Amino acid sequence: MAAQRLDGRLLAAQLETSMAAAIAAGLAKAGRPPGLAVLRVGDDPASAVYVANKEKACARIGAKSFGSHLPANISQAALELELHELNKNPAVDGILVQLPVPASINDRALLQVLDPNKDADGLHPLNLGRLLRGEVGPRSCTPAGVMALLKQAKLPLEGMRAVVVGRSILVGQPMALMLQQANATVTIAHSRSLNLEGICRDAELLVVAAGKPGLIGANHVSPGAVVVDVGIHRRPEGGLCGDVRFAEVEPLARAITPVPGGVGPMTVTMLLLNTLRMWAQRHALAEPCQGL
Repeated sequence: MAAQRLDGRLLAAQLETSMAAAIAAGLAKAGRPPGLAVLRVGDDPASAVYVANKEKACARIGAKSFGSHLPANISQAALELELHELNKNPAVDGILVQLPVPASINDRALLQVLDPNKDADGLHPLNLGRLLRGEVGPRSCTPAGVMALLKQAKLPLEGMRAVVVGRSILVGQPMALMLQQANATVTIAHSRSLNLEGICRDAELLVVAAGKPGLIGANHVSPGAVVVDVGIHRRPEGGLCGDVRFAEVEPLARAITPVPGGVGPMTVTMLLLNTLRMWAQRHALAEPCQGL
């Protein structure tokens, strides 16, 4: 039997339709649409594409985009001042600093300046602490997108042996916390794990966020496992690939995310959903897309 493909594009489109309806229903009471501000610093070409995609997604659901493209030589103080202004702007519900930033900028210090109640990417220390404690707050977008894909596919997580390959604050650590809260039994593996193949083969759910193209192959995957590939890389010869060698692994898997078209679209969608929820909370509106 062919592996079920976890289609992030399809689910993202469905959620955008729901979010657009929620915005339309709440406009009269709120008096304004949700606002998302994305700060891009410098001229990284991939960042330009990502920011443009976020602006287009805002337009599709009826949210307002407050994008700023700042020069690579901007000072830390000037960039922090930009964030302070967005914190105070009543039309802005969510704020994101597009990574990477130039080496001269301390991105961790920027997070401390950001209003945690406008943290569209769920990475402020307070929001990571809320996640750890199981409290309400904006969730890290990529792992939240993975959880939405798994829920949509009706894959039961309770009691499941899950392995997360990668331990970054951006994906690996919050991914493990979200899976634990869904009552999975979670192991975190990483580049220094001994016997990575054996650890991965024990997984009924394998989430790979190592940032290494083609790291995981058939020798890492047990038949019938669910495989989620968070990685996305440009091939030297053109095209995109993930951390998983898809052609090898797909015949073994029960379900698998493609690259592109799997986790990537869901990251942008969850960024919008975080922003929409913060807007709804500010205006005492019903929570949109409940259950995700």
